[in-house]
Amino acid sequence: MAAEQVQILTETARGTVAARKSWWLFSPRADVCVFLGSALASLLLLGVGARAGVLEGDSPDWAWVPAVLLVDVAHVYATAFRVYFDKDELKRRAPLYVLAPLVAFALGVALYSESDALFWRALAYLAVFHFVRQQYGWVAMYRARAGERGRAGWLIDSAAVYMATLYPLAYWHAHLPRRFWWFLPGDFAQLPLWVERVALPAYCLALGAYALRSLHAWVVRGEGSPGKDIVVGTTAVCWYVGIVAFDSDYAFTVTNVVTHGVPYIALVWWYARRRAPQTGKFYRQFARLPVFLATLWLLAYAEELLWDRGVWHERAWLFGAAWDWSSLKVFLVPLLALPQATHYVLDGFVWRRRSNPQLSVLTSGGK
Repeated sequence: MAAEQVQILTETARGTVAARKSWWLFSPRADVCVFLGSALASLLLLGVGARAGVLEGDSPDWAWVPAVLLVDVAHVYATAFRVYFDKDELKRRAPLYVLAPLVAFALGVALYSESDALFWRALAYLAVFHFVRQQYGWVAMYRARAGERGRAGWLIDSAAVYMATLYPLAYWHAHLPRRFWWFLPGDFAQLPLWVERVALPAYCLALGAYALRSLHAWVVRGEGSPGKDIVVGTTAVCWYVGIVAFDSDYAFTVTNVVTHGVPYIALVWWYARRRAPQTGKFYRQFARLPVFLATLWLLAYAEELLWDRGVWHERAWLFGAAWDWSSLKVFLVPLLALPQATHYVLDGFVWRRRSNPQLSVLTSGGK
């Protein structure tokens, strides 16, 4: 989800739409469950991992399956409900939705042909950009939902959520090698230590300014923004804990993917449920929550089966015996990475309100 989500709910500012202003995106209960609940689940899993003694090695399968397979990989396929399963939307911008994966595949093959390390580094930084911008996108949505338009407030909010993500990334890059990585060892470039040392005071200043502004809103005006506070606070905690406080693949996995994937799945399902009455029977059936989740999990399993049998050969107990496809890797790897690359790219387009008039379904309330 790109930062352009700020455009989704701008109707809340004037006229009859003003009645729709809210401090929540979905509803108080849903927002707390989706944002605070996913963060608490991440921290609970971290505690479980610490008690189980798995912080020193790779994430065990009992954590990998729910966190990576059922959340991280599955959330990528939620884009299909936003684009490819909606025939009207697919027709509306067919060139974009057809060309984006084709161009991504061609670039992937070109990069992998040059160097597999170059391919994975490019994909890792595209993913990082996507993850960072999603957190900013949530804050932008909360501001738009509440009708916040002040320049100073925007600067403080933006600086806080960006530094909550960028400082841990600066720390990571300045303290390589770590016991964890984004996709593969070596996919991040080493940065000098001074980068992290410069980023630290900016990080403290940005979060401190946000905390003071939020406190002022609650105490003086009596009308804080609880949902936005939850997003900024949980982002700061989970990114710091998962990247800086612990040097652990398990810690990074549970704090990173759960808080990223669960809210996105919730957003797309909420959109699909509201969009369903305007679409055909096929879409309405898939917009039911059990079918929606089952579809995401089935697609995620199919993708990971091909990854494991054709490339990684790590979980035969779950996916079966390995295939010898080593001669096809230059095409196979970019092809299997295509769903996530397409997700990263299209997310910068499909949540822009100005170019997506059908997103008005998101402004009709949060129940």
